[in-house]
Amino acid sequence: MTLFEITFYSQYRTKLVKGESEPVYLPINEECDYHQVIFAHGYYSSALHEIAHWCIAGQARRLLEDYGYWYLPDGRDKEQQKQFEQVEVKPQALEWAFCVASNKAFNVSADNLNGYEADHTSFRLKVYQQVKKYLKEGFPKRAQQFIDVLADFYQVNTPLNLSQFELDSELYQDV
Repeated sequence: MTLFEITFYSQYRTKLVKGESEPVYLPINEECDYHQVIFAHGYYSSALHEIAHWCIAGQARRLLEDYGYWYLPDGRDKEQQKQFEQVEVKPQALEWAFCVASNKAFNVSADNLNGYEADHTSFRLKVYQQVKKYLKEGFPKRAQQFIDVLADFYQVNTPLNLSQFELDSELYQDV
């Protein structure tokens, strides 16, 4: 939370806030004079995931609650899960990079425990392919700033490289 605030508060008036239940992004309003990236239950993975969404959201979206996106909770059907995974590839690729930069474990999340059984192998591969694209073409500006801050704090070598991202499975041998 401190690293995020030191990095972004002065320019973006945004704080990372520990929440109780569901994560949410709240823009400045009459009750709070700064934007809030609220993560769930104090879990670092939730914090890094919510920061990833914030790093992708453009200026207009950062003025909308939850960036103006739809979210269907756990229990999605096959088509809903497919749509969910399409919008989650980039944030999860950034979350993975944040985890690498902070020496934390990363687990891809289809986030649908009580719904359609997603193909985790395929989804993880899509996230991995997005990581490869970011490594080749560059991360979004705010994401790169945060990667650099995390890597400096946790003493991780940068720039990040593909060898730091492991798929942990023989299923991906030809990737």
